[in-house]
Amino acid sequence: MGLTRIGDVHGYIIDEGEKIPVDGKLYYRGIDVEDLVRYAAEEKRFGFEETVYLLLFGELPVKTDWEDFCTLMGNSRALPKNFAEDSIMKAPSRDIMNKLARSVLTLYSYDEAPENLSPENVLRQCLELIARFPTIVAYSYMAKKHYYDHESLIIHMPDSGYSSAETILSLIRPDQQYTRLEARILDLILTLHAEHGGGNNSTFAVHLVSSADTDTFSAISAGICSLKGFKHGGANIKVIRMMDEIKKNVKRWDSETEVAGYLERILRGEACDGSGLIYGQGHAVYTKSDPRAVLLRDNAALLASEKKLEDEFNLYRLIERLTPEVFKKVKGSDKVICSNVDFYSGFVYKMLGIPPELYTPLFAVSRVAGWCAHRLEELIAGGRIIRPAYKCVQKRFDYVPMSRRK
Repeated sequence: MGLTRIGDVHGYIIDEGEKIPVDGKLYYRGIDVEDLVRYAAEEKRFGFEETVYLLLFGELPVKTDWEDFCTLMGNSRALPKNFAEDSIMKAPSRDIMNKLARSVLTLYSYDEAPENLSPENVLRQCLELIARFPTIVAYSYMAKKHYYDHESLIIHMPDSGYSSAETILSLIRPDQQYTRLEARILDLILTLHAEHGGGNNSTFAVHLVSSADTDTFSAISAGICSLKGFKHGGANIKVIRMMDEIKKNVKRWDSETEVAGYLERILRGEACDGSGLIYGQGHAVYTKSDPRAVLLRDNAALLASEKKLEDEFNLYRLIERLTPEVFKKVKGSDKVICSNVDFYSGFVYKMLGIPPELYTPLFAVSRVAGWCAHRLEELIAGGRIIRPAYKCVQKRFDYVPMSRRK
């Protein structure tokens, strides 16, 4: 079992050996993520930069430290000289996650001390990577649109005075225009995705690779490669594809009978991709509720109202409400099921006009904060290479000389 002080995911309690469902909680360095979100909203500021500071340094910043940190992040967003031209534009990729991983590895060559594993140097590298991720993702997307989709190439310079959320929206939109609500909700997604304990696949990958004493760029690229998978960071794309099928095949979105009937077909493997899964429902730890999904759902309602998409939002809410009943009917199970963050994140991205090929990269823009915190923790407090135990279950056989093989 791994030990960490960075993130804690709480979804149930064990009472006399029995798993008791409870409302989900997510803590960053012991601070409830709901409080991070609530106070950022009350104080009318963006919360992701405060979250990054908390994860890296283990404490909440005072106002002057927060302001200095935001300035540092803003001033670090620009990529090294000629990096965009030589690394991104001359070698574009159809897949932004692939380009992001390669870009991070390439930054090794631009770093002044890539193999220095002192905490001070690794912290510098981490801060630069966190600040540069929005720029790399945006430029990689623009290169993909130009070279593969044959659209005009539009590249904006990042504004050092912008938050991470504002930077993303301004860099991926040709006119650089966005509303305050759009930026605030994207900032919320970044805050909610920043960390989720040491055991999730990509964060464990960073721990694992870091324990071998490799460089920061190799460790973070390992996290990117893990997050790229549909079972991890790409799950919200599965939700969007499922929802497209539901919207196409269910005539009355407000009909409980029609929606429940189609959900039953999905669970039986007769609809959508045949997997028998209702994507975005259920979680490995959360039982009664995923706090990230609750926060995102409540804010998605505001954005749906602004974008005149209330009917589609209500369909999401209906599916969320009906799934536990349908699951019990089809599977005969009393397992407690809740919506996870992936159920609503893709819908929010869609309302923000963000294309599906950016869903997982934006997850990485957020989660790199947690990866960097865990890398620092592993280098400072780990000390031993991680080697998970495996048991070989292959039977033993005698060697047969080639001349006697049939």
